[in-house]
Parts: sequence; structure tokens; C-alpha cells
Amino acid sequence: MASMMVALLPLLSVPAAAQNMTTSSASGAVTIPNLWDPNRRLDKPPTTSLTGIRFTTTDDFPPYNFKGPDGRLTGFNVDLARAICRELSVPCTIQARPWDGLVDTVAAGRVDAAIAGIAITPDNRAKLDFSDVYLRPAARFAARKAGAPARLDAESLTGRKIGVAKGSAHEAYLAAFFPKATIVAMETPAAARDALKAGTVDFVFGDGVQLAFWLQSEPAAQCCAFVGGPYVEPRFFGPGLAIALPPERKDLRLALNWALDSLYDKGAFAELYLRYFPVGYF
Repeated sequence: MASMMVALLPLLSVPAAAQNMTTSSASGAVTIPNLWDPNRRLDKPPTTSLTGIRFTTTDDFPPYNFKGPDGRLTGFNVDLARAICRELSVPCTIQARPWDGLVDTVAAGRVDAAIAGIAITPDNRAKLDFSDVYLRPAARFAARKAGAPARLDAESLTGRKIGVAKGSAHEAYLAAFFPKATIVAMETPAAARDALKAGTVDFVFGDGVQLAFWLQSEPAAQCCAFVGGPYVEPRFFGPGLAIALPPERKDLRLALNWALDSLYDKGAFAELYLRYFPVGYF
């Protein structure tokens, strides 16, 4: 599964690693992202109007939504949708649809919700409503295990070669916040990872999920590891994953937000995260 996941994956000062957004798992080996305010207490909204939730997603974006070896729809988003329905004690269906036209399908109310990574953009907000963000993309640095630096900041990266995908948000981020580093732009994220393994660059900077699955893959051969912390600047990497809803479905949005918050408090969210991200990217 890991190899498939790697193959298919999408401020004025440098923000600190997102430690204030996270909490460690019980084992201490993986950090579980925490995007919920611990002081917020949501009352369970009435769900009498919810006779069921018709979720839609795609089936080609592991580890979030994909078909397993048995052809069954699975993934982090899929299991999260099922957990939400159990938490709300309502039946639900989850159907895969093509990505093209998904926004219009939700906006027209042909489904109740899409848990498929629809971007939270001004254009989409004009057509859709969204739940709270439940997971954020994070950019990470990786380095070879031998000689990995003790600290990572703009000064310590001065003159160091950093491999990155050409034209990506990660390249733009490096240019903005690490101008003294030597940015080595490559055609693909895979090319940047290969350069790190070969030692032709000192670091690679890219999507945390892609890097996490590469680090545990056979091609990586245990060469490398994450260094430093996650970077979650939404202006570059997006605000995160949320459930898209038809407009004017406040009842459903409130129910979904309560369920997400409850699943986190109970540890169910952490269980799902560890299931699909055994090498955490936070």
C-alpha cells in the first residue's frame, strides 16, 4: 500500500513548527494533529432532521480515498465518514464519483456531503458550505540520517542545497523564507527525493504525506528521516481538509462539526490517523 500512496500523491516571518497544534500519541512515536480548541465545548445539535447522510468521495487519492485490493472503497476520509455517521447514530452511504463535476454535484444537493479534499477557495465558498477543518497539509524537510543537523532554521540552511519540485508551493515557500539556501528545483517531487538519497542535495522539502510514505518505502532504503517540524502556512499550502456541503445546510454542518470534535475527544480520530499515517507527517 505504501508504494501506491507515494506514487499517486497531491506571513512575514518563518512560522514555528506547528507544535501548538498537535498532541503526542500515547506511544510518543507519532504526533497526532489537533486542530480543535480544547476549551470549546459543543453541545450535540438535534439530529432528528437527519434521516441519513449521503457522502461522496473519489477512489483514486490514497491514503485518503481509494479502492482496496478487494475493490472496496476505503481510506482515511472514507473511514472518517463512517465514524461520523456512527457518532451521530444515523445511516450513511459513501459513493465514489469522478472528480470532475464534484463541486456542482454537491452544490446542487444531489449528495449531502463530499469528503474528498475539495479546496476551500473563495470560488468554492460561493457555491458550498464547509465543515471545520479536520486535517491540514504540512510541508516537511527530510535529510539523510547520517549528518542530520541538530537544529533547522534560516541561518543553519545558508548555502545548503535543498531539493524541491519545480514550480510548486514548496519552492515558493523556500524562496520566501529561506532565501540564503541553495534551492535546487527539480521536475518532480520523486526526482528531489532521489537526489536526497543519492546525496546530491542536503535536504528535500515537500509534502509531508508524500515524504512520510517514501521514508518507510523500499526505494528509500531507510536512508533518510524528517528533520525540523511541520510548516502549515495556509497561504502556501492551503487551509486544510474539510467536508463540503450544499449551501444552507447549517443543520448538517453543526452535526458534522460536533461529530468531528467528539471523535477527537474520544481518541477515534487518533486511531484513524495512526491507521493510515503510521509514519506521521506532523
